[in-house]
Amino acid sequence: MNTARIVVLTIAVGAGGIAAYLASGSDRKVVTVAPTVQMQTVDVLVAKSDIPLGQKISPDILQWQSWPAATASDSFIRRDKRPDATTSLVGSIARSPFVSGEPIRDTKLVQANGAGFMAAVLPAGMRAISTDISPETGAGGFILPNDRVDVILSRREKNGDQSNGSDSVRSEIILSNIRVLAIDQTPREKDGQNTVLGKTATLELKPAQAETLARARQSGTISLALRSLADASAVSSDDDMHKRDSVNIVRYGVSTTTTTRQ
Repeated sequence: MNTARIVVLTIAVGAGGIAAYLASGSDRKVVTVAPTVQMQTVDVLVAKSDIPLGQKISPDILQWQSWPAATASDSFIRRDKRPDATTSLVGSIARSPFVSGEPIRDTKLVQANGAGFMAAVLPAGMRAISTDISPETGAGGFILPNDRVDVILSRREKNGDQSNGSDSVRSEIILSNIRVLAIDQTPREKDGQNTVLGKTATLELKPAQAETLARARQSGTISLALRSLADASAVSSDDDMHKRDSVNIVRYGVSTTTTTRQ
């Protein structure tokens, strides 16, 4: 085989390979990738953890979180409009509870430097009235806000029909299952240890109950009896209360105190 034939055969084989390659690529379709649509977001101030009613706002319970701009309400606190919100809201009090991840809204907060907080958390139709308490009349300092208590009135009465003229002590539950809104607490040194004792209890009352408590404070000593947490859902009733009276009974010259139920 001479050189000319080898060259022609080589060219023919190369041309056939090129033709086969071009033929195999002719069936391929060009795939067009649709561009990804980037969702527009804004930074919204949300609760980092659950915030209960009455808790003060601090920076560690707030955080900025990306939120779809299309669903961001005008009531939400946005970073582009209020970048200093994490510091300006410090000290505010939650007038309604927040759950973790819930956007913070001004309508659910109230400033703690005035009387607006109590009016904000007080349910419609209810009244807030305060009464003085002591460790002896306030369950030894164990009563806290949102606890339920019974209000007891104790007063001394003269017994003119008794020979020794001793006074009798009468006690009765005048209000039952009452919610404690707040306890005015001040630190006090006792037996070398710091304790916290409340001096004033603010109670949530109906208008008629507020009048009853106001009259009772002028009649004798007011005491608060702490109720079980299981009684929180019980309906308070002024007509169905069990009243207890303590009286002195003198027998053979000996005075003893007994309690009766009406």
